[in-house]
Amino acid sequence: MGAGGLESDVWVTADGQAVLDHDGLVRSSRWRRKRPISDCRRDELPDHIPALAELYSECGTNFELSLDLKDAGAASAVVDSVDAVAADTGEALRERLWLCHPDVDTLVLLRKQWPDVRLCNSTRLSRMDGGPERRAAVLAESGIDSVNLHQTDWTGGLVTLFHRFGVLCFGWDAQQPRVLNELLDMGIDAVYSDHVDRLRMALDSWYPDR
Repeated sequence: MGAGGLESDVWVTADGQAVLDHDGLVRSSRWRRKRPISDCRRDELPDHIPALAELYSECGTNFELSLDLKDAGAASAVVDSVDAVAADTGEALRERLWLCHPDVDTLVLLRKQWPDVRLCNSTRLSRMDGGPERRAAVLAESGIDSVNLHQTDWTGGLVTLFHRFGVLCFGWDAQQPRVLNELLDMGIDAVYSDHVDRLRMALDSWYPDR
């Protein structure tokens, strides 16, 4: 449909596999209650939960991939999986991988470990200690590539502020055409939407030659 990227939450199984799921809890006929993915082996998970490598196998590699890190070991498992696919395809997949986390200190550690992976601070405006200008400065100093805020947090002035520090601006939960057009008018760099048709229509109206 023309989407330029995909997004998911990523978890790590008990045997170290990066898998994609929203809630991180699974139910099985063998268990009375839901269990955390971290307590389950990969072969114990339901079929609808794919491993990261299976995403690439089904969808190819020609897209940006944004992953919300949902547990501490997720980053290593993700990078290992991406590198294995890259070795098979000969593509530089780390350059199209975005690891997202709300904690700046966690992102700083990830930057030291993987200089070539894209990093994103997913947060809310109300949670920025010291305000947005301080956050923009910290992200720039730490080499964090982008900030991801709910679409209701963004204003044109805020986009300009983060751009002044060289930080890319992402907006999530952009579902309605009005919201998509407002974000693009602000100069947002990327949007997360469940409606690819609406997203393509908005992009085509703003960037007809793209």
